[in-house]
Order: sequence, then C-alpha cells, then structure tokens
Amino acid sequence: MKTALLDHGYVKLVEWWGGDERIVEAARMSTAKGFQGWGPIHDKACNSVVMACDCYSDDCTKCSHYPALPNYAELIACNCTPTSGDEKLLAYLWHNHHATPFEMAGMTIEVQAPIFVFREWHRHRTQSYNELSARYTPLPDLNYVPTVERLMINAGGTNKQAGTVAGAETLSEDWANVFRQKLQREYDMCEGLYQDALSAGVPKELARLIVPVGRYSRMRASANLRNWLAFLTLRMAPNAQWEIRQYASAVGEMIAAKFPRAWELFAAAK
Repeated sequence: MKTALLDHGYVKLVEWWGGDERIVEAARMSTAKGFQGWGPIHDKACNSVVMACDCYSDDCTKCSHYPALPNYAELIACNCTPTSGDEKLLAYLWHNHHATPFEMAGMTIEVQAPIFVFREWHRHRTQSYNELSARYTPLPDLNYVPTVERLMINAGGTNKQAGTVAGAETLSEDWANVFRQKLQREYDMCEGLYQDALSAGVPKELARLIVPVGRYSRMRASANLRNWLAFLTLRMAPNAQWEIRQYASAVGEMIAAKFPRAWELFAAAK
C-alpha cells in the first residue's frame, strides 16, 4: 500500500500488527473472556436492506431474495450501526478514553518527505524513527517546489499561522510563479555546490550543510495505534501546515484499511 504525495513524496505501509480484535482482547484480560465476535453487519431497521426486499432476517444469507440480488455485497455494507457484539465494547473504550488497549495494535510506514515536514513530524516523540543520514550517503537530488495553487492558498490571510510578514503585499499568481522559478534555481545552485564539495573530498557530514529544508529525505516511522491516532488528531487539523496534512491523510487511509472499526470511531469524533 503506497500513496504518492506532493511532487516527489510518498507514504508506504511496511507492516502492521494487531487489529480491532486485539484491542478488544486486551481490554478483556481482566475478565478472561477474550474476543466474543462482532455483531451482525446490519440490524432489522437497515433501510438499505428493506428497500431491496421485504424480509427482516437477522441473517441475510437466509433471506429468500439473497440469490437474486446481484448487488448483495453492497447491501451488507450499509451504514447502520450494529446493535450487538464487541463493537459495543470497542466504542465504550474509545468514548470513555480507555486508551491502553489501543496500544496493542500498530504499524510501521516508510515516508519520503521534505526535511521541513520531518521537523514537524519528529515532534511526535511517541513514534520511533530512523531517517536517511546524509553523514553516510548523499541525499537524492529531489526538492519540493510548491504549486502555484499551494502558494495561493492563504493569499487572503485566512490562516494566521500561515500568515505573511507585517507590511507584505498580497501574493499574486505572477509572483508565485516567480518564486517557484527562483526557488528551483536556488535548489540547482545548492545541488551543484553539494556535488562539487563531495567530489573535492569534503566529508559528507559537512558537504550537507548547503542542503535546504526543501530537500526530500526518507525515514521509517513506527507507533502503536493509540499514538498514530494522536498524531492524526493534530496533523489532520485544519490549522496544521498543508504539507503535513497531506501525509497525515495518507496515514489515515492506511489505518482505515487495517483497523476499520477503530478508524470509524476516530473519524466520527473529528
């Protein structure tokens, strides 16, 4: 599972462990009951099923209309809330902030992002990180150039955290294009000096001094589910910087795929 981001970035799922069931099992250690099972996919009041047929079976596979419904797979994926099963306990844990069972699942991802994104990401000290080191290997010549649309997002000054300096003019699309061109020239100049320094025998750990924070780096990040969701709470928020929000959204999609019931609770609370 891999998602391309920005102009050269990505998030890739490396591995994941546990699952919604493991969260329930951890919570039930005190009673030694373990995971009992999820409830029915839908209840009798599900309008999607009633619209398709008039039966009210608790088990759709026993419905006399079942073999004749070509879209049956879609019908059982309806949006009603199950009324029984361990999803009730999972919801109780989430809504009452019993967070430790959510530490029994997690995932490791690989990320390629501009260095300034990593500087924000690494503030989340509950994750484990290992990043590509320019002390040991030259960084790839990949640099982030924001689009004109990205540069113009806050041209009206709606986000104070992304505001301009006092007395600055309102950014125009023409100047946004000028900035992009000049930024690329500076990237090219920095890369030229970087490569010249490496060729001249400057140690890699010092040649990297010219590398800007717009340069792409790579890392692996690992955390349990509780701390991934805490990361997303901050980094998917509207006042987070746009670039890291893109990465957070991609992480959220991976969590939704691997821990769908926990994700549903998280998303409903946002």
